[in-house]
Amino acid sequence: MRRQAKETTCCPISRTPYFTRDDDRRSRYAKRLNNPLETPMNNSDLADKIAAEHGTSKADARKIVDAVFAAIADAAAGGSEIALNGFGKFKVKDSPAREGRNPATGETIKIAASKKLTFAPAKAVKEKLNG
Repeated sequence: MRRQAKETTCCPISRTPYFTRDDDRRSRYAKRLNNPLETPMNNSDLADKIAAEHGTSKADARKIVDAVFAAIADAAAGGSEIALNGFGKFKVKDSPAREGRNPATGETIKIAASKKLTFAPAKAVKEKLNG
């Protein structure tokens, strides 16, 4: 069986390809970033890496990753601060109610108070990022 050539969709102005039909979602995302070597790590990638480094199955590693994120989310929903030594802190911050404007009509509207989850990296992580 012979492989068919990839069909490419090009920008009508610059004639550069957007993406090919055979590309997956992650490679299209990398091309939008103009850096084809870096794609964002997701939960499955993290579980695969843990499984490979610790000799467990991918399914078990995925359960562990999901459990860690669920525990962080539950603690944050309860208003707790989550401190992971050597990694950083997750904090819940309150955003007070305020007035804003509807951009379409210019009408003043009330924006309700909300809670935001913030992350502050540890010193070791900052040093690793900045070399």
